[in-house]
Amino acid sequence: MKRKVDAYMIAIMAMLIALMVVLSQVFGFETQLLKITFSFVPEVVMATLFGPFWTGVGAVIADVIGNTLLAKAPFFIGFTFNAFLGGLIYGFFFYKKEITLKNSLMCVIVNTVVFSFCLTPLWLSLMYGIDLTNPGLWTTRLIKAAIMIPIETMIIYIVGRALPYRRLAKRLHSN
Repeated sequence: MKRKVDAYMIAIMAMLIALMVVLSQVFGFETQLLKITFSFVPEVVMATLFGPFWTGVGAVIADVIGNTLLAKAPFFIGFTFNAFLGGLIYGFFFYKKEITLKNSLMCVIVNTVVFSFCLTPLWLSLMYGIDLTNPGLWTTRLIKAAIMIPIETMIIYIVGRALPYRRLAKRLHSN
């Protein structure tokens, strides 16, 4: 990826960040213990075009804007850290790489393990004093994972095959 940030790159990132905010905050489902959104779709597009670092930055911006404008829960910096780390993970799996079913599945599994089963329970425990041995915390996460892993994998794979990433990336990197 080129180092120079230009207006075209900023415009594409802004559009993807806006999509992330809308898909997360407006069309997402959220309770105190669980959040289901499709904001991963524009995040994957961003990761493919801009790489790990810029996707992490874009995810942080989307998280801060979403929590400032349309918060459904109290702001907690741990979730902003999750956003940055998620961008890094998507960038690692998809930047300058073909989106295959295998790397889509691997990425979704890594995200699920890191966030649903490690960091998010820790943040919820710190925020709300929830006991990490509480079966209710883990039951909802296991059910969500069983349902969402195949759905997210297929959506990433389908979007990855349908969008003209090479053409967009060529334009981004030629300016």
